[in-house]
Amino acid sequence: MRKCFLFLLIAVLLVTCSFAANVELVYWTHTDTARTELENRYIEEFEAMYPNVTIKRVYNEASKMGDLILTAFSGNVGPDIFNLQTEQLFSYIVNGRVAPVDPKALGVKNVEEYVAQYSKGTFQPVTYDGEIYGVPLELTNWCIFINKRLFREGGLDPETDYPKTWEEMMEVSEKLTQRNGEIITRRAFDFRYPYYLVSMLPMVQQLGGDIISPDGKEAIYNEEAWLKVLTYFRDWGIHGKNLGNPTYTNARKTWNKDNGDMIMCLSGLYQEGRLKTDNPEFYDSGEWMVVPFPVFEDAVNDLGAASYGHFWMVNAQSSKTKQEWAWKFLDYMRGHSEEFLEYVYLVQPIKTLVESDLFKNMPYSNVFLEDLEKSNSVYINENGKMIEEKIGIAVQAVMLSGTDPADALEQLKKDVQEILDDSY
Repeated sequence: MRKCFLFLLIAVLLVTCSFAANVELVYWTHTDTARTELENRYIEEFEAMYPNVTIKRVYNEASKMGDLILTAFSGNVGPDIFNLQTEQLFSYIVNGRVAPVDPKALGVKNVEEYVAQYSKGTFQPVTYDGEIYGVPLELTNWCIFINKRLFREGGLDPETDYPKTWEEMMEVSEKLTQRNGEIITRRAFDFRYPYYLVSMLPMVQQLGGDIISPDGKEAIYNEEAWLKVLTYFRDWGIHGKNLGNPTYTNARKTWNKDNGDMIMCLSGLYQEGRLKTDNPEFYDSGEWMVVPFPVFEDAVNDLGAASYGHFWMVNAQSSKTKQEWAWKFLDYMRGHSEEFLEYVYLVQPIKTLVESDLFKNMPYSNVFLEDLEKSNSVYINENGKMIEEKIGIAVQAVMLSGTDPADALEQLKKDVQEILDDSY
């Protein structure tokens, strides 16, 4: 009996010590002022509940996160927790660099219960070999934000003249763009250039093209569709109608300022939250609106911009203790989905949230939801980032260097085919 008691006492002490041991978690994420304020509060609250845990939050520009995370993991010094867009995450999953979810630490009995809490298809991008990786930070699709006052200054009615097709987008932009010589002083619209899989690939898919043929053998499927889209970008750039290009400031970043230089931009529901923080006067003015992602006139598929998610992931190289506390912290954050929506305008695809009055009453949430229902999930491949970079090279070649779209397409097809062949 005495030995049994001593054994139990030692076990209790070991468990107590394991939870009392100081743990520091490093969390990398992308810049978002409103979310930073919210997450810093959650960190303070979590640390107050668990004084043995310290969380160091590090943020960088979203466009830099992919390279920063890749460099860190290449040197085996990745953060304990991080988030990236889904199209950049898959290689970390298939290469065993991130840990599968810990249901108990997430406050559920099993993975099935965890999945059931979310909308259908939420975890498709982060499921591999029967395991699920990650907690959704957000599910996003992009639509067109319009400054109605600037639209009217150009002699157009935003309620009736907003571009519904890509052909109309070109026509409207020609009318609204202003220049000083060759320098654009007011862009009507411009693209989200680093994110070609989210916004450019759906344009190709509208025309029946894709990255890979249905049989999985041919890269850059339906070259006619790709050629039309590359030609569109050529015509948009300095060697065409000079309506915008990748050298200008990201349209989404400057649109909020309402300073006269950006009429339309491509962004997600989260843009509303950033607008409310950056420029509350413009937010409350009623001088902005959101409309669907345009579709080509001869499209064979009626598609919106690709939907994508940001998932929180846990580093598989972190200690088991750190991993457990990381999942506990993520469970705490996912428990505040309504605040993430109300204050940051990020949609965590939890069923109860999407069906709530809070979501339904968000400005233009119906526009985003209707476009989301006709959107493909963003292209997922372990070499997705490399493929996106090759698409970017082709786009910049036609827009900035004056490369013939047919030549750019030929090189793109060759580059992507090599990537696919090397992965088999």
